[in-house]
Amino acid sequence: MSWTAERVLELRKLWATGASTAEIGRRLGVSKNAVVGKAHRTGLVPRPSPIRPRPATPPPRPVHLARPGRATCKWPFGDPQHDDFHFCGAEALPGKPYCAEHCARAYTRSTRSDEADEAA
Repeated sequence: MSWTAERVLELRKLWATGASTAEIGRRLGVSKNAVVGKAHRTGLVPRPSPIRPRPATPPPRPVHLARPGRATCKWPFGDPQHDDFHFCGAEALPGKPYCAEHCARAYTRSTRSDEADEAA
């Protein structure tokens, strides 16, 4: 296959219409890579890559350390993807990840243990 003046002119027209490289190749009877190569060699305006890069992952959030020896409540507030996300930070109950208020919300007694306590 040779790039005649007529084929180059057709390439330029199709390129200007925004036709895909695959479509131009089908119409001209060449591969899309041949179209890209000729477009580059003839100085046609490059197109953005159809392969989209993955969005950059946000950097990890800094961990705010509590004072040594003081366990703080890890009850989350907000969406971790937003800047206003934070944890409760109140003093946690011994052996628990939450303060008294959030322990009351997080831990409930199951019905089975209630029935077992009543039977005893």
